[in-house]
Amino acid sequence: MAWQKNHKGQSKDKILQSAAMLFTHHGFDKVSIDHVMQKAELTRGAFYSHFSSKSDLYAQAITKAAQSSRLSKVTNKPQSIEEFGKYYLTSQHRDAQCQQPCPLAFLVSDISQQNKQVTKTYTKVFNHFVIEAEKHSKDREQALQNAVLMIGGLAISRALEDKKFGDELLQACQAGLAPVSQ
Repeated sequence: MAWQKNHKGQSKDKILQSAAMLFTHHGFDKVSIDHVMQKAELTRGAFYSHFSSKSDLYAQAITKAAQSSRLSKVTNKPQSIEEFGKYYLTSQHRDAQCQQPCPLAFLVSDISQQNKQVTKTYTKVFNHFVIEAEKHSKDREQALQNAVLMIGGLAISRALEDKKFGDELLQACQAGLAPVSQ
């Protein structure tokens, strides 16, 4: 039986979805190609028809995770930085109860260990996040501050053993976001 025309694209998308979820939860070193392919329910051989290396997969998975995370927002588009923060800075997001956690916060400590392709991809994804924050900020500097407060707040809250303390941090970061009027 012949494969459908879109079979290769669907296979690649399954691999990227699997990798995005695994990498954002476990990081680069703790996820193998075999783990990714098993979660995607595909053979290891299929990996090599789509990616040149694990690093190539990682870079593409970061983009996929960011796209999936963006699409899973509760509301279509936040109308203010406060709404953006209320969506982003939550215990549900921190505890990965949402569809796809944000790779910017969940992989922040992992990225500097990677090759140029991966750091370039992370930089591109971060820039898109800043552009989104800029829509709700008075200027680029404020957008950068808001973006770092959200990503850093979520990342640190996730790293804390005390979830109550982490929740307190998320609330403080929400309150610290600078609206356009400031």
